[in-house]
Amino acid sequence: MKTAIVRHILVKDKDLAEQLKQKIKSGSDFAQIAKAHSTCNSAQRGGELGEVKKGQLVPVIDRLVFSGAERVLHGPIKSQFGFHLLEIKFRMEF
Repeated sequence: MKTAIVRHILVKDKDLAEQLKQKIKSGSDFAQIAKAHSTCNSAQRGGELGEVKKGQLVPVIDRLVFSGAERVLHGPIKSQFGFHLLEIKFRMEF
């Protein structure tokens, strides 16, 4: 079984997602940005989704989580919920 430790930020606007990505890349704290801007329930945990299993997330995000580079800020990625910024902390396979 594949699992990953992931954190993310969800916003409705692509331009805002791009702005937040640049702030994080410039050294702003991911968790603080998530708490201030993310519309996901994970915002109160600094964007931490915790451990997720393959197939647990919406398909476009799930594919990225289990194939994208680890420890890289990905996005914005569009889903039916809005635009995501995503960091895959690491993946495991049991």
